[in-house]
Amino acid sequence: MTVVHRSHDRGITTLTLDSPANRNALSAALVGELGAALADCAADPDVRAVLLTHTGTTFCAGADLKSPPDPAAFVALLRAVVELPKPVVARVTGHVRAGGLGLLGACDIAVAGPDSSYAFTEALLGLAPAVISMPLLPRMDPRAAGRYYLTGERFGAAEAVRAGLLTEAADDVDAALAPVLAGLRRASPQGLAASKALVTATVVETFDRWTEDLSARSAALFASAEAKEGVTAFLERREPPWVL
Repeated sequence: MTVVHRSHDRGITTLTLDSPANRNALSAALVGELGAALADCAADPDVRAVLLTHTGTTFCAGADLKSPPDPAAFVALLRAVVELPKPVVARVTGHVRAGGLGLLGACDIAVAGPDSSYAFTEALLGLAPAVISMPLLPRMDPRAAGRYYLTGERFGAAEAVRAGLLTEAADDVDAALAPVLAGLRRASPQGLAASKALVTATVVETFDRWTEDLSARSAALFASAEAKEGVTAFLERREPPWVL
């Protein structure tokens, strides 16, 4: 079953995450299909930009704990979004959690609606937002990252804009995106690629410097007894023993 659908209209290829059974979690299948779709977009001269959106009430729930992707494949997916020589625009009308925030943060422009919500839930499970920090921390307000990384609190679209996760919060997401997509259609392919390279340079440098270290940290955390208990408690819908 296909979990990433494609459509195309006047230079904009829309990639739709469509795995509602697991709230568009980052499964091996979804990561693989999205990576392949992005590679096709990179090679297709008819694609001026990519619009990344979703079905259902969740943009992306984070890692699929029952069918996780290869960690290296997930890191490669995040880097592919950042390094794609064409803008990637996120259209969000639902919830975003954990690793899904890394996917959102890798996008060049992100617009979300009033029903969206956000949370870094890793610390609640004995984990940390390790590899997703590479696209996120260069773009986020440091104080906001410090709070939400540590507490796992939920917050809304307006706060996500203030924190640097979103470009814009809008009551009508498609109306807000209309001038964005119109501008991308008017820009030259070379101009877009060169301009994107300027604004993503720091993020690419972060990947160059930290991929090995943060991947190792993530693997060690996932293998730890504390994280295994946290994940088990989450799947069993109970509190882990450290909750006070």
